[in-house]
Amino acid sequence: MDQDNHNSMEPAGRAVPHLYWRLFASFFKIGAFTFGGGWAMISIIEREVVDKNGWIERDDFLDLLAVAQSLPGILAVNIATAVGEKLKGVKGSAVAALGTILPSFLIILAIAIFLTPDVIKGNKVISSIFMGIRPAVVALIVAPVISSAKAAKIGLKTVWIPLIVALMISLDLGAVSNPILYIFLGAVGGYLYFRWSRRKLAERKEEDK
Repeated sequence: MDQDNHNSMEPAGRAVPHLYWRLFASFFKIGAFTFGGGWAMISIIEREVVDKNGWIERDDFLDLLAVAQSLPGILAVNIATAVGEKLKGVKGSAVAALGTILPSFLIILAIAIFLTPDVIKGNKVISSIFMGIRPAVVALIVAPVISSAKAAKIGLKTVWIPLIVALMISLDLGAVSNPILYIFLGAVGGYLYFRWSRRKLAERKEEDK
């Protein structure tokens, strides 16, 4: 969806600044209230970007997620940068990335000033809070895995692929367990499948003539 068209009811001079502000505010909220890192943020980012604001389609979000996972750096920042770039180019990516990073920076700065590791370990209330957050983080990580699998149309014929990849990475067998290897193999496999499907389609067209 073109967000400029979506905001066509607003004055022309205010439409773009309003979108930049919404980008910053959305990703600031995500960065401020999500615990557990990038994977825990995915379902919230998807709900904010795809369902609530309709900035991009769900299939496009999955493509951006695949790219963000393949690149070095923080997953949540990579996704924010990709979404911002798709909407408003370099400026949009900078605004979205800043919105994601700023809450964590401020929180870590406050923790560094007021909460040392000894204070956290010695305070039963704070320790209990972090213990309670852990199970919720697991659920936040599992939720996007399930939704991404459904959106990617992983069925009985293809479910073995992510299972084997997850197993090989978790076994820690050196180069064989390197995630970069499986990103490369996935890209090659996808390209070969694309070529094979195009050839099959061409053969069917020839047979129909």
